[in-house]
Amino acid sequence: MRLPFPVHIPLQYVVTFAAVLFGLQLMQGTKASFAICSFLFIVVSGLTFNVAGGFSRPSGAYVFFYATLAAIVGLCWKAVLGEPADSNLVAPLLTMQVFLGSMVAMLGAVFLSRKLTVRRPLLAELVNDSNLQNATVGCMVTGLVVGLILAVLPHEGGSFLSALAQINRFLPMALILGVIHQMRRTGGRSAVSIPVLVSGGAIMFTGLSGFSKEGIFTPLACWFVAAGSQGYRLSRTQIAGFVLIIFLMFRYLVPYSQYGRNFTADTFWERVEVSVRLLGSLEEVRETYKASNEEAYLIRKQGYFNTPQGFADRLQMVSVDDGLIDQTERTGTFGVSPLIVGFQNLVPHFVWRDKPVIGFGNLYAHELGGLPDDDYTTGISFSPSGEAYHMSGWLGVFILAPLMWILLFVIFDSLCGDTRTSPWGLLMVAYFSHMAPEGMLSGITYTIGYVSFAVIVAALSAAYVMPIFGTLMKGPEAISLRRIAAVRSVPRRVRAVSVADTGE
Repeated sequence: MRLPFPVHIPLQYVVTFAAVLFGLQLMQGTKASFAICSFLFIVVSGLTFNVAGGFSRPSGAYVFFYATLAAIVGLCWKAVLGEPADSNLVAPLLTMQVFLGSMVAMLGAVFLSRKLTVRRPLLAELVNDSNLQNATVGCMVTGLVVGLILAVLPHEGGSFLSALAQINRFLPMALILGVIHQMRRTGGRSAVSIPVLVSGGAIMFTGLSGFSKEGIFTPLACWFVAAGSQGYRLSRTQIAGFVLIIFLMFRYLVPYSQYGRNFTADTFWERVEVSVRLLGSLEEVRETYKASNEEAYLIRKQGYFNTPQGFADRLQMVSVDDGLIDQTERTGTFGVSPLIVGFQNLVPHFVWRDKPVIGFGNLYAHELGGLPDDDYTTGISFSPSGEAYHMSGWLGVFILAPLMWILLFVIFDSLCGDTRTSPWGLLMVAYFSHMAPEGMLSGITYTIGYVSFAVIVAALSAAYVMPIFGTLMKGPEAISLRRIAAVRSVPRRVRAVSVADTGE
């Protein structure tokens, strides 16, 4: 089976899928108005994905991950469980209308951004086959060294190490470059090499020691997008292996990452010690987390489904946004200050020493009564749709959100271009898999500032600096030369004039 990397989904398939889900929702007791909004959301999502260019553009990847991980997966899982899609929500119809309105606004943002995007990507053709391997090795070594420095040495906001942490994308870049190089070197027969394994293992180690789901799943996401972009074909054994790996990650590592955050560790080595202890008893960790999750369901602080569904609870933002949207209806809008503060925070710390850092997701959770009064550190996520509505109601959905999306899409489509030939575009595809559904609207300001700068640094480094490091580490790459056929005499060719002919 060839890994899917769709750039266009036939609209008839999208409509058929949406119609089947619509019928199931009605059969399971979902109100017709909610089911109609769900149907339209899926159809408009498919249309928006196609207009954006599918996975061939970073904007298309954003549309896909927003639509699927914010709403569609949750709606489908409700149907699998046989539960009405509008159950366990306080404002179900309004919530689904906000999602539908946001997708319509995103369609307009994609259409306009395609008109504004430069035709020749700014970072195009920086890396070619002649320096791809050395760029991979250079990124890998740099990522390992930088990661070790950041893990061992303490650093505060405004320091050089803090700035380095903001732009450190070397290991994911090495993994993506390594997959592309290995596939081109082997004619598509292999997508795994030593740099791929080392880079992926280092990222996984960072995710495990930091109890970060993003870090745990990043190696898999980078490998899939890189291999899929090159048309890698999986064998049946590989498919079975990946299914088993993903099952084990969902079953054990997701509860591990959630539960591990309850432990306080001040240094890197303390985090490693806690991580090793918890990894040694994954089944116990899973049962403990499951019990606490069931308790949360009993007091109805969270949950779109009637019973805890493990990682599936995290693959939807419908219930999370529902509370924020209902809060907006009861107490009014929050205002646009999150966007203003977000743009202000693009000013570096060394310029603005006392720059305020506000976690607006945490602040919204306090509005909803979901956090203790003294907890201002826990990160809480909402979708861009929920925050847009909370900021300015329908003006936020149809004015603020599309303006931010246009800015986001124009910047990254202009930088990266076609992801099938742009490793940096694949890096953004992997990043958007996490950011698009739960990065909120205010999170776009960070992405267009720091992440775009990190992509530029990663691309220029991979093109001009990392090949030098790679050459120093492993020597120059072997360049295969094609043997040229011997030159034969040309019929009726004019013979060169010699001295004997001239008689001199």
